[in-house]
Amino acid sequence: MEESKQLACNLSAYRSLFVARFVLLLQYRTAALAGIATQLFWGLIKVMVLAAFFSSSAEAQPMTLSQAVSYVWLGQALLVAVVPWSGDREIQAMIRSGAVGYDLLRPTDLYSFWLTRALAMRTAPVVLRALPLLTISLLLFPTLELNEWALAVPDSAAALIAFLLALIGAIVLSAALTMLLTVSMLWTISGEGINHLFPTLIIVFSGMIIPLPLFPDWMQPLLAVLPFSGLLDQPFCLFVGSLPPSALGQVLTHQAIWISIIILFGRWLVKRGVQRLVIQGG
Repeated sequence: MEESKQLACNLSAYRSLFVARFVLLLQYRTAALAGIATQLFWGLIKVMVLAAFFSSSAEAQPMTLSQAVSYVWLGQALLVAVVPWSGDREIQAMIRSGAVGYDLLRPTDLYSFWLTRALAMRTAPVVLRALPLLTISLLLFPTLELNEWALAVPDSAAALIAFLLALIGAIVLSAALTMLLTVSMLWTISGEGINHLFPTLIIVFSGMIIPLPLFPDWMQPLLAVLPFSGLLDQPFCLFVGSLPPSALGQVLTHQAIWISIIILFGRWLVKRGVQRLVIQGG
C-alpha cells in the first residue's frame, strides 16, 4: 500500500513538472515565429533542390518528388521536436555552477526528473512551430498553385495513425538522446564538444538533410540499424507512403529497443557522474 502511494506521488510530481515546463516553453512565441520563418525559408530551398534533382535525373528513385517534398516539410515542421540539437542548457549550467545540488536533494529519481524536462522540451515545439508550418505547406501552397511544393496528405487514415504513433516514439527517443547530451556535462569541463558533434551526426543520419531513401544502397543497412532513423525517417516514410502502415510494428520495435538502450546507458552515466561530482570542493 505504501509503495503504491509513493508511486502515485512520484507520478504526480513528474506530471506536474511536465505541465509546468510545457507551459513555460509555450511563452517563447517570438522565438517560435522567427523559427517558423527560418524553417519555411530553408524548406523552400530544399524543395527547389529536390525538384531540380528529380527533373534532371532519368533513373528511377526510391520515392517520388511528392513524397520527398512532404518528407521535407515534415522535417522542417518537426525540426525542434524530434532532433536533439543540444542538451538541457539550464541543467548543464546548474552542473557547471554547482546549483545541481538542489536537484540532488529532491525526493525524486534524478534521471526521471531530467528526462521529464526533456520530454516537455521536445513536445512544446509541436504546438508552437509544427502546426503553423504544416498548415502553410498543406493549405497555402495549393492556393498559390504550387501543388508540387505542397505537403501531401497520407493515402489513408491507417497511414496517418501509424505516423502519429511513430512520432510519439520519435519524441521519446529524442528526449532520451537529449539526456545523453545533458549528462555529458558531468564528464567534461565545458560539455560543448559533444553538444556540437553529436547533433551534426544526428542531422545527417536521421534524414534531416537528405531523405534516407535517397542515400546509396550500400548505406541503407547501416542507416536502418542506427537509432537516428527512428527520429525522422521511419515516421516520415509512414506518412508519405514509402513504408506501409503494416510496418508500424517494426518501426516501434526499433524505437523501443534504442530507447531502452539509451535510457539504461543514460541512467548509468548519471549514477556514475553523481558519484564523481564535486560541488564547491565538497
